[in-house]
Amino acid sequence: MSRQRPPAVWFTEEQPRKPRLSRERIARAAVALLDAEGVTGFSMRRLAARLDAGVMSAYEYVRGKEDVLDLAMDQVFAEIELDDTGITPWRQVLTRQLHQSRQVMKRHSWLPSLMAVRPLLGPHFLARSELFYATLARAGLRGPELLAAVGTLTYYVQGYTAAEITWRGSVRDSAEETELRRQAQEYLDQRAELYPTLTRHAQLADDDFDGQFQRGLDLILDGIQARLGHEAQDR
Repeated sequence: MSRQRPPAVWFTEEQPRKPRLSRERIARAAVALLDAEGVTGFSMRRLAARLDAGVMSAYEYVRGKEDVLDLAMDQVFAEIELDDTGITPWRQVLTRQLHQSRQVMKRHSWLPSLMAVRPLLGPHFLARSELFYATLARAGLRGPELLAAVGTLTYYVQGYTAAEITWRGSVRDSAEETELRRQAQEYLDQRAELYPTLTRHAQLADDDFDGQFQRGLDLILDGIQARLGHEAQDR
């Protein structure tokens, strides 16, 4: 028989306890541990050591490791600001939120992989998701197209940042990166007859992750804006 996934931590109320521990304190300690050790280095025993408490003390507030990971994720989502007034242009709102999301993922490199496998139902995440949906709905998207736009933008920033984190984790020295890029471009240049378009346009020496991210985001937002224009013409 398959193992049944336990209900998410958000479906259970935190019971009043002595002030020795709390879910918030557990979440803060878990974030610090994940930042230092990553998901593979995370354990309830190590968490208890950071809390200066017994392992069983944490189980008075959570059922296990999965609950703690959910709490930690929602803790870092709070770093994304909620400052929309309702009149800021929709592209500006989304661009600001997505750039902040990328920075949060870079600060907490364990986040993108967990987002793919854990339920995102914490209050901090839901508040930011509500803003995201509301902004696109205010712009004019509805139904399946709204869902598609949210998914495309979300997976773009998540996938782009995950790849960036992986690259930065494997190539830490700037001189080494420059040499690797030079060698890759030289290899391609020597095969220009086979790959003429790649040789002309790939620009393997470009290490401007910020600029590439913004250009890709602009392309997606331009597509959404064009779609909104077509819908206005159809009405």
